[in-house]
Amino acid sequence: MGITVPEYELGDGTFAPAVGLGTYPLDDDEARDAVAHALRIGYRLIDTATNYRNETGTGHGVADSGVPRSEIVVTTKLPGRHHGYEETLASFEESRTRLGLEQVDLYLIHWPLPRVDRYVDSWKAMIELRERGLVRSIGVSNFTAEHIGRLERETGVLPVVNQIELHPAFPQDELRTFHADKGIVTESWSPLGRRSPLLDDPAIGGIARAHGVTPGQVVLRWHTQLGALPIPKSADPKRQQENLDVFGFELDENELAAVADRPHRRQGGDPETHEEF
Repeated sequence: MGITVPEYELGDGTFAPAVGLGTYPLDDDEARDAVAHALRIGYRLIDTATNYRNETGTGHGVADSGVPRSEIVVTTKLPGRHHGYEETLASFEESRTRLGLEQVDLYLIHWPLPRVDRYVDSWKAMIELRERGLVRSIGVSNFTAEHIGRLERETGVLPVVNQIELHPAFPQDELRTFHADKGIVTESWSPLGRRSPLLDDPAIGGIARAHGVTPGQVVLRWHTQLGALPIPKSADPKRQQENLDVFGFELDENELAAVADRPHRRQGGDPETHEEF
């Protein structure tokens, strides 16, 4: 029997599971197998992107899983090289074709690219895609509060999700508070802190032993108790199961504080300067 996962209500009235499956950097074949297995054990949110080069495999995994399409939230993202109104519409059609889907559930702008300064044009195209029923919900990734504020001022439409780097070494307190004030769900990429010794940390290990879980489960539970939506990547069936099974225990206030009691620093790109095309 699959694991039951709580849901968040998004700002547009739709829902998303409180944990999802990331697919970067799986190739098409790996993504197909990983997505199909994840869906069979209870995952209902799958995250891919044009730049991950695995949309085709992700779509095959959705089809292979046997899970009703209506139960699955499939997310993909607009690459930087396709910013602009018409470019976004065309890029979406390419993604939809690769995925083999009539509708994408959640479509995100992958990076804001403020120097290029076309993310508002892309956002207007995404609103159009939503109004046409081709996309269910629209959001952003790696946007700052200032970027989101501009979207709201120029279009009147807020993203339902902002997918950002978030882990105990970079908890993003101010941005999460901004999201909460605006009714935006925070999605966490790199939730376990890529290329970091986080899961070997003695404090996190002690908390894990106290609850009879793994260090990874402690960190993912930290995310969910913050109100964030982590999307850990794993192609390993056992690890997928562990990453989803984080709702049978609860961290107390001291444990939550201990998880994030470490030097805070960004590991990925700065949205003000990072350019990914």
